[in-house]
Amino acid sequence: MAKERKIYFTVVAIVMFAAYVVFAAQPVPTETILTNNWVVSLENPEEQGAGGGLVPFRLGERFGYVSENGGMVLNREQEGVVSLSPWYWAEYPSMPERIPVNNPRTLEELVLDEPGGYPRFLDGRIFLVSKNQSSLAELDKNGTVLWTYDFEAPLTCIDAAGGYVLTGSLDGTIDLLDRAGKKVFPSFAPGVSRIPVILGCRLSSDGSKIALVCGVDKQRFVFLEWYSDRDYRITFHNFLEGEGFRREVFISFIDDDQKVAFEQEAGLGVFDVKERTLQLYPTPGRIEAFDADGGDGLFFYISGAGPGKKLLTALKLPGGELMRVPFESGTSFFFRREKSIVLGGGMVLASFNLNKR
Repeated sequence: MAKERKIYFTVVAIVMFAAYVVFAAQPVPTETILTNNWVVSLENPEEQGAGGGLVPFRLGERFGYVSENGGMVLNREQEGVVSLSPWYWAEYPSMPERIPVNNPRTLEELVLDEPGGYPRFLDGRIFLVSKNQSSLAELDKNGTVLWTYDFEAPLTCIDAAGGYVLTGSLDGTIDLLDRAGKKVFPSFAPGVSRIPVILGCRLSSDGSKIALVCGVDKQRFVFLEWYSDRDYRITFHNFLEGEGFRREVFISFIDDDQKVAFEQEAGLGVFDVKERTLQLYPTPGRIEAFDADGGDGLFFYISGAGPGKKLLTALKLPGGELMRVPFESGTSFFFRREKSIVLGGGMVLASFNLNKR
């Protein structure tokens, strides 16, 4: 209980500090403040059933869902591989013979017998990536295969939005498929780098824009836009500092698709779609949790700051850094949906609302 209380006050202290130093101190007519909503402990196994909006979480060795009012809908210790989304979740061994796919709202279960791959849940849809990662299938809610697409190289990233599916491959190519699993345009390879590989790929909500982090030595940020029927074109690209990552990176459209935030070796990159500018915000350690909303010009992320230490950072876009607040925790979690924020540390989740006064 003492440990739980310590973590609780750590989380609350972070946000109270942020509310006072960052938001209230800004010389603007309207102030943005953070108000405490609820705090729950993951050490409490009680589950209260689905209700309202659900927040999927992973914190240390635990995962599940918490409702917008703080009710714990699912709270489990991870024992296998976990696929988790706002719509479905599944836990399975590394070589599964069957995979139960669960709906956290209806509590319905779909069992995939001899699936031959691993589930991914994107944009409310169910996908199955083959064991060799060179094939992708979409399933309906009954587990029936709607379509299957085979790739020439293993997949390294997948995204879905606006009725499209975007994939990136180990050989440095991207493919865009429509709702029927048909190619929208020929496979495209950004090229240039010594090692061609797609490490991050995202679609805008309507599918008209594509953002990529690709290549090793040199690594690049590449931005493509819908140009004409069945055609996208590169409208911006930039080489990134350092040799770059050799793993999948955080990347997301934020602020109603007006910006793209992504992880790079030198820190956080933020690309402004309208202004065609790219800003770098250095980070002291690896980004561990990421604000995929970025609304109201505010962006949050959590990065490592040493063994057992984290750093919560808030940015005011397109300006600069508003705050850096260190805290001690071996694990961290961050989720944002418009005006609602959920922070996690240790065995505690805490919810706050972004309000104006």
